[in-house]
Amino acid sequence: MNIILLGAPGSGKGTQAEKLVERMHLTQFSTGDIFRRNISENTPLGVEAAKYMNEGKLVPDAITNAMVENALQAKHDGFIFDGYPRTIEQADALGIMLVKLGSTIDHVIYIDVDKQILLNRIAGRVVCPKCKRSYHITSRPPKTTGICDYDQVKLERRPDDEPSKVQVRLDAYESQTAPLIDYYKNIETLIHVDAQEMDGESVYKIIQKAISE
Repeated sequence: MNIILLGAPGSGKGTQAEKLVERMHLTQFSTGDIFRRNISENTPLGVEAAKYMNEGKLVPDAITNAMVENALQAKHDGFIFDGYPRTIEQADALGIMLVKLGSTIDHVIYIDVDKQILLNRIAGRVVCPKCKRSYHITSRPPKTTGICDYDQVKLERRPDDEPSKVQVRLDAYESQTAPLIDYYKNIETLIHVDAQEMDGESVYKIIQKAISE
């Protein structure tokens, strides 16, 4: 089973990915992790991606698709795609990649959250640099302030969560990623979760029920 999670920055895609990994034994396919690995290894694609990520901008499709295609060669089933695809062009490319590999997308889940709620969430979000789990300083704080519950590593604010970059990311989402909602709705694979005031566990129960039917 392959699942795509759609939603604006701060909508809770990362939280749901964590739950699906832990409870359904899927693997999170995160372009963010792929970018960081390529950047740390100083690959040509990583160098180019870093220029955009450091400014809070979306990485161009040509760079992203090349990284994704390389990563899918080793494994191409049992994935949660979180943060990819971001554009119609990427969605088309992913579909072609999976067909070549004899795989497909089984469910596309859209987590719908109001923009003001998103801004409030992102303002208080911190993440563990080791295990990538996310927390919120008020609504979902760690047991020990500033320390990950699982790794005892100091939590950090993601560079692209800085206030000056958040609006850039939301604007980019609206112009480039939001059209994917209609794209997948037209091929009848979209599950719409209205998650305005819902906690992560409630959202997960809706997702679990929908993909089990």
